[in-house]
Amino acid sequence: MKTALLMALVLSGAVHVSVHAAAPDAYQPKPYVQFQHAEWTKNASIYQINTRQFTPEGSFRAAERELPRLKALGVDILWLMPIHPIGQAKRKGTLGSPYAVRDYLAVNPEFGTLDDFKHFVAAAHAQGLHVILDWVGNHTSWDNVLRTSHPEWYEKDRKGQPHPTPWYDWDDIIDLDYQQPGLRRYMTDAMRFWVREAGVDGYRVDAAGLTPLDFWEHAAAELRAIKPVFLLAEWESRDMHARAFDATYAWTWWEGLRAVAEGKADATSLYTYYAWNQKFYPKQAYRMLYTTNHDKNAWDGTEFEIFGPAVDAAIVFSFVSEGIPLIYNGQEAGNRKRLAFFERDALQWQASPYTALYTKLLAMKKQHSALWNGDWGATMEQVPNDAPKQIFSFVRQNADDKVFAVFNLSGQPVQAGFRDDLHVGRYRDFSTEALVQVDGGTRFEMAPWSYKILTKAE
Repeated sequence: MKTALLMALVLSGAVHVSVHAAAPDAYQPKPYVQFQHAEWTKNASIYQINTRQFTPEGSFRAAERELPRLKALGVDILWLMPIHPIGQAKRKGTLGSPYAVRDYLAVNPEFGTLDDFKHFVAAAHAQGLHVILDWVGNHTSWDNVLRTSHPEWYEKDRKGQPHPTPWYDWDDIIDLDYQQPGLRRYMTDAMRFWVREAGVDGYRVDAAGLTPLDFWEHAAAELRAIKPVFLLAEWESRDMHARAFDATYAWTWWEGLRAVAEGKADATSLYTYYAWNQKFYPKQAYRMLYTTNHDKNAWDGTEFEIFGPAVDAAIVFSFVSEGIPLIYNGQEAGNRKRLAFFERDALQWQASPYTALYTKLLAMKKQHSALWNGDWGATMEQVPNDAPKQIFSFVRQNADDKVFAVFNLSGQPVQAGFRDDLHVGRYRDFSTEALVQVDGGTRFEMAPWSYKILTKAE
């Protein structure tokens, strides 16, 4: 009754309602990403080094000899798997998992000394390369040095004992407790140590989402106060990009492309990933694209096992799609071996046409600004075609550059025609280097699992 009376008085003008205007900037859009990417990441690609398997010696000094070759290949960021001593307690295999860290401030003697590592980083910098370390923040080995000095920094089970990450078969590690302020300070200082003392340029963070995001945001700010760093999260959450990480894994891209290669889905199934990538993730976000990495190679199979006849198209796709591409060591040599995870299993280096393919892809990414990372590059725009279940086609363009990409993501030959005029232009063919004029009537004969990449002609 009182509410009805009040409304009547308001409508009659007997009661005046005062509306307080919001501050002028209350309705202004605010940037989601609160930090700047290092400029040297704008057209960068990542090369992952499994130090144990990278050379016959499995050492930093041996890996250092490969730096001129990696520079010539065209990579920019070298990601080294964990370099720290590995726990002895409950060790898996002979040498154990690099992700069961015994001491965050020391170097695994299997690889060399701290001075050897510093020498590697300095030599990489001399080549114009950047080095990031694999950081394992969620858990340690059972015999990590912190078990003695700070047992309170570990999560406890119902019996009051440290425990592995629930549900996984990670029984060689135990979880840390990030409710402990002392642990947060220690971990941040340890990460700062490797940036200050060894000159590393950032981190790939293992299982990043299993550690509270506010920790990573604080640690990232402290690292960036030292110098511009690159931070890659092994996770796929948008929130990782706001204040902490430059890049996240594009797990769903890999899974989607695998389903297409296995014939379980068609090209249109990738639309969901790209819709989310464009509308849900900030434009500044780098999504890491890959056909394999240390986990996929060891546990799922090589890229040749996983993608079969689609492997070349998948590799090329990872370079022309929006994202920062990854090469796992040995891919440029066409490695077809699953590398052992807990033992020495050195790569067999050999001449391979994949060396030329990766060299050419890396050069194209650097030369064509439309393909650069995050908002340095251009958004993918769909080019409608008349065989959408088989053909995936798009353009990436900015004021200075344009790339038209067409993939036949099927095991059948397809003649592809296109609608609208987004794709029209004069190009150079990535594969043949021939000049190509594309107009509204252009059609492409696409072999099974083939691609055509056209870059703006000068």
